[in-house]
Amino acid sequence: MHVVWDWNGTLLDDLDQVIAAVNATLRELGESPISVATYGAHYQRPVRRFYESLFGRAVHDDEWRLIDELFHDAYRSQLPNVALAPDATEALEAVDAAGHTQSLLSMLSHDDLVNMTSMFGVDRFMRRVDGLRGVRGVPKQASLESHIEALGLSKLEVVIIGDALDDIAAARAAGTRCVMYDRGTFPRDQIRQAGVPTASSLLGALRAGGVI
Repeated sequence: MHVVWDWNGTLLDDLDQVIAAVNATLRELGESPISVATYGAHYQRPVRRFYESLFGRAVHDDEWRLIDELFHDAYRSQLPNVALAPDATEALEAVDAAGHTQSLLSMLSHDDLVNMTSMFGVDRFMRRVDGLRGVRGVPKQASLESHIEALGLSKLEVVIIGDALDDIAAARAAGTRCVMYDRGTFPRDQIRQAGVPTASSLLGALRAGGVI
């Protein structure tokens, strides 16, 4: 069996820092700050749609480029405050101990992802680490399919562990299984209504997926 981990909101406990970066972006745009609940109620991919839902209007191309730049600059400034999820290291060690393989797929920019996984020592567990190399804010499906193909795996061998509804959509489109971690991006009630196994810890997610 092979586990494909999500990063932000799953292995990385960064929801507070994401909200801080969004609010820094909104302040630069003259918009009001939002709460975690509001973020969860509006969040979607492509991320541009999140801001359109939040603003109640279309976001034109120049504005979207500015939003994207402002957010990522603000997010990078938050990195000293970020930590792994409480049982992330234990969960990664458990996958290895069970004799399975694992990799990491994120829609964070590839260079940022590589730097962060190295900083936290997560890369040593992974057969492959893939971040976004193309246009930001796109759905995860194509990246997941490419990730699985690059690993040379059958979709039947793979279980995705993530925190966002986009992970479910990508897994279903790719024909893989998915387990949701409900302490990340989305409100817990949304996660539990999504029709896939859920857990409130990463070890629990591994158990729900039959990995350990």
